[in-house]
Amino acid sequence: MSDSIKNLVTDYLEYLEIERGRSHKTIRNYGLYLKRFVEFAEEITPEDINGTMVRKYRLMLNTPECGLSMMTQSYHLIALRGFLSYLAKRDIVSFSPDKIELPKVARRQVTFLSYDEVISIIDVIPKETTIGLRDRVIIEILFSCGLRVSELVGLDRSHVNTKRREFMVRGKGQKDRPVFLGKRAAEKIDEYMAHRDDDLKPLLISYKRGERESDDDRRLSVRSIQKLVGEYAKKAGITKHVGPHTLRHSFATDLLMNGADIRSVQSMLGHSSITTTQAYTHITDKQLREVHEKFHRDTR
Repeated sequence: MSDSIKNLVTDYLEYLEIERGRSHKTIRNYGLYLKRFVEFAEEITPEDINGTMVRKYRLMLNTPECGLSMMTQSYHLIALRGFLSYLAKRDIVSFSPDKIELPKVARRQVTFLSYDEVISIIDVIPKETTIGLRDRVIIEILFSCGLRVSELVGLDRSHVNTKRREFMVRGKGQKDRPVFLGKRAAEKIDEYMAHRDDDLKPLLISYKRGERESDDDRRLSVRSIQKLVGEYAKKAGITKHVGPHTLRHSFATDLLMNGADIRSVQSMLGHSSITTTQAYTHITDKQLREVHEKFHRDTR
């Protein structure tokens, strides 16, 4: 790899972190994607990047040896376009990012739970233990607020106002947005807090033995929440794969099917683009069909 390209990629990743406020996960992924490109291109300068090189790179990404899905190939090209845009911003001559077209990727099927299925999960969680109360809080907040699991694990006790039932959460791109708690969710948080005998900051803590008492060590992890949500769903007799994001999908679907407008749902989910939120609109097609069949008269 050319030192100049190495340095420019490093500069770009620092730019994403400091000036654009992108998450550490995004920066890590972009670094991996761009490393693959510069390893493919070998010893190059920015001026050497051209249409022929990009075309060959796309063909390489699509080979069985790479084993990349179309979605992952698209992520590689998005990272490359972002890097080229950064070069243009710095007046460094290179290939135009506008000339890189992204592959058409089939929209993934959105899996969601009905309201009754969400309640069935809550009902299988024990009420008698502090862990059970914590786990009920997890399901309640995910469904009531539509949080990403990363947003949920980052919550501290001081962040959540159960009296106002409204608080701020920091999402992707370090953007803050208001989220709203249902009455039941607020009550379950208060009940769980009443059973806590610690002064740790995290809203959700782990109770595994042998852990040190620092806040960071005791904060419940994303992986732990993913595991417990799946296990409770199975206990509730739900056969489809269920994770924290399924409850976020269920939150959005429940709003839309009960008449919420898509712009409001976009704001509550923290989507920067309405296109992302529109992935949910096909879910309500069944409801629209039922309305059509019930109220629209056929010709004789």
